[in-house]
Amino acid sequence: MKVWSESFQDGAAIPGEYAFCVIDPASHVAMSSNKNPHLAWSDLPAGTKSLALICHDRDVPSRGDDVNQEGKSVPAELPRVDFFHWTLIDLPADMKSIAAGQYSHAVTPHGKSGPDIGGGLPGRHGINDYTGWFAGDANMAGNYFGYDGPCPPWNDSIVHHYVFTLFALDIARVPVDGKFTGQQVLDAIRGHVLGEAHIVGTYTLNPALAKAGR
Repeated sequence: MKVWSESFQDGAAIPGEYAFCVIDPASHVAMSSNKNPHLAWSDLPAGTKSLALICHDRDVPSRGDDVNQEGKSVPAELPRVDFFHWTLIDLPADMKSIAAGQYSHAVTPHGKSGPDIGGGLPGRHGINDYTGWFAGDANMAGNYFGYDGPCPPWNDSIVHHYVFTLFALDIARVPVDGKFTGQQVLDAIRGHVLGEAHIVGTYTLNPALAKAGR
């Protein structure tokens, strides 16, 4: 299996148009266009009946004490955890690509609807981890289905890595329903994965790291 993107190169920075937030000199961050990136794939294993796509940030701080706090920085040595940005399942086996902006093209306060995607688009969307992140914010709280892009802490000491993983499955429908999560999908497809491939993009909202091109 192979997977690639016209939106960013493997191991390189994700452009701001595919992020939830971009750097703002006055307020640290500003909302961005939040478009999903282009993705394409080939060489699926024989017997593939459906595809699943999961994007996660593997570098999220395990504690939020210093996150986005003036005069502080999130230490590089802090243990990191996963944050799911996109869970898309039940894509048909003959599908070859996803266009930039096809599944997301703006920040949607309170979240996009799901799991059914609508608009004739194939697949079903799970909720992403902005659902929990915004739970206490009256202006943003809701169920965040589908893709919502990078918005790492603006004071983090490290660049974050966003892993887009495509799974070829031997089942036509993943056995999850309702507000399913990325982890629930990973659990449900265990034993049904014929092959997988991934592409990794990086992103930072720390001006010093961005200026250094890290």
